[in-house]
Amino acid sequence: MNKISLDALASRLQERAAGSSAGRSAETVVGGHERTLRQTLIALTAGASLSDHPNPGEATVLVLRGRVRMTAGGDHWDARTGDVLIVPDAVHALEAVEDAAVLLTVAKT
Repeated sequence: MNKISLDALASRLQERAAGSSAGRSAETVVGGHERTLRQTLIALTAGASLSDHPNPGEATVLVLRGRVRMTAGGDHWDARTGDVLIVPDAVHALEAVEDAAVLLTVAKT
């Protein structure tokens, strides 16, 4: 069994994101492309985003730190620390309203 401190990883990734021209950094926590379940911790600086992209499968976004906004078409959902967003089955984007760290969980079928 392995133990991962999401808080410590979020701190490291937020530092990396702050130094990145894209304002983001990510690391796979569990799984990978060959696995059904995948979890990726993503850090975004305020204003940075993951632009429009298709739904990767059944997915949720757990906000570990900060505030984010998910958009799909003309709809949007705001979330803050402790909130979970269910990723819509549509092209969507995620933007950091303030510096944020999120845990993306995907069950790819």
